[in-house]
Amino acid sequence: MNRMFAIVEREMRKFFRSPTLMIMSLMMPVMQLLIMGNAFGGKIVGAHVAVVDLDHGPQAVKIREGFDSIAVNIKTFTTVEYNNEVLAREDVRTGKVDAAVIIPPQYSRRVYAQDAPRIGFVVDNSDLFTSGSLEAEMQLLVTALTTPVIQPRLANQISLEIVELYPYVNYLKFLLPACIALAMYISVMIGGGMLYIDDKARGVHEGYLVTPITKLELVFGLNMAGAIKATLSGICLTVIGSLMAGLGIIFHPWVLLQLLILILGTSIAFNGMMFLLMVRVEDPLTPRAMFGVLNLLLFYPSGAMYPIASFPWWLRAIAVIDPFTYCIHGFKSIILKDGGFVAIKFDLLFLFVFGISTLLVATPLFKRTL
Repeated sequence: MNRMFAIVEREMRKFFRSPTLMIMSLMMPVMQLLIMGNAFGGKIVGAHVAVVDLDHGPQAVKIREGFDSIAVNIKTFTTVEYNNEVLAREDVRTGKVDAAVIIPPQYSRRVYAQDAPRIGFVVDNSDLFTSGSLEAEMQLLVTALTTPVIQPRLANQISLEIVELYPYVNYLKFLLPACIALAMYISVMIGGGMLYIDDKARGVHEGYLVTPITKLELVFGLNMAGAIKATLSGICLTVIGSLMAGLGIIFHPWVLLQLLILILGTSIAFNGMMFLLMVRVEDPLTPRAMFGVLNLLLFYPSGAMYPIASFPWWLRAIAVIDPFTYCIHGFKSIILKDGGFVAIKFDLLFLFVFGISTLLVATPLFKRTL
């Protein structure tokens, strides 16, 4: 044990003597959380919608009043007056306006006659997020226009009442579990995989091999140091990210204990996986070339950005064996849902078993000879 802890001490001393390495391992996930958390998932504000009123009747006035209400209150879009339907469509196509509402002639008469009145809505569906938001607001407006002022005594339509279990989860909070996992992965990749290969290339690794230390002690010593680095990165980003997202979980000791155990399991799993991938690598350029491929192969199939249920079968198969899947599910269960140990017990089981198994597989592959 003393020999193994000597390796851990040496690796940690080397890590703490490189403040730039420590900062860069945290900088990318923090910047991703800050920029992507505010750039994605927000509400559309200030879009421009062209209005072509070919009716000018009382029902058309009601539509325009609804547009004014949207512009003043939720500010999703403001209206721009047009007299030509063809010009409005062309401006939507060229991007001068985001959508166009066409109120056809005789619209008010058809409303009073209950003769299937219709309103045209031209959208630029090349931008799905903007067009979807505008379509949703228009649908709410149409629903409000068709709702009778005096409700019937007996309901003739089925209504759906939505009950949300948790407070509003903005994109910054939603992205926090993925950024914690990404920070730990970067710490393992830079502070574990790349440094291990660089030590072998510079001959530092040979100093271990001339000592009486066993192969198992050497493997577990290197990975214990890497697990400590990843754990420190996970704790730092959990605290920083929680403060940025406005989450008070860091002030609850029981939740902190759950997060600490999950961070520890994630660090063991990531280090075991990375060591298994790098155990026979000799070229220092190899881990740098693998970084982007592994990030694409492990991060995006994990459900960090999109639900796994939307994946094709072959991508779901990758998610089943991906440790990112279980660590992100665990962080979401604790940070966003406060699910407790019951919600993360299978995640913890997979992460610890995966990490220990990969270390046991990598140990006989490790070259103990010079």
